[in-house]
Amino acid sequence: MADRSPAPDTPELRDRWGGFEFNDAWRAKADATIARYPEGRQRSAVMALLDYAQRQVGEETNTQGWLPLPVIEYVADYLGMPVIRVLEVATFYFMYNMKPVGRYHVQVCGTTPCMLRGSDGLFETCKKRGMKKGHVSDDGLWTLTEVECMGNCSSAPMVQINDDNYEDLTPERLDAILDTLAKDEQPKTGTQEPGRHTVEPVGGPTTLTAMVDANHDYRKEW
Repeated sequence: MADRSPAPDTPELRDRWGGFEFNDAWRAKADATIARYPEGRQRSAVMALLDYAQRQVGEETNTQGWLPLPVIEYVADYLGMPVIRVLEVATFYFMYNMKPVGRYHVQVCGTTPCMLRGSDGLFETCKKRGMKKGHVSDDGLWTLTEVECMGNCSSAPMVQINDDNYEDLTPERLDAILDTLAKDEQPKTGTQEPGRHTVEPVGGPTTLTAMVDANHDYRKEW
């Protein structure tokens, strides 16, 4: 599993990120989010502000983004929180990257349903492209992370890449997705099984079939 410790607090890190501040766009989103909470509860916005900070770092580095310690300190100061409290949140949730990542963060689910449906082959596909767990690839495109269940068990195996899920994968299907991303294009998200739209049975639904094309009311038939 991913290392959740922060990146080392070096002079180089301080030099690069010590002056971090929200730009105008992200500051507006941060202030709007804080304003949703009652007086005295503004610290409840910490998860959103960490996400905004990570995304701004991503924009500045052309990557998925991560949270250098000075950036975490900035969020803590913005909300009037002890730094350790913000660090606790950042290190607990996998949505926050504690170390630099590539442009595309490839998170492969290795939990039992995905494993039984072939996630080992997905890891091999990533390995053939030079990806190593927890490292940025030499070309700067990829970071590979093995994660626990992300709730797509009915369409396993699945991978999350940045903000998108890709399901019903095979090594060949994942290869095609990575090829598309490498060309700076957007692949089809969701299930990759032809003819499947969500998590209905392969071959089509076997129950509530009248709901396929319309919002059918079954209550009178029960």
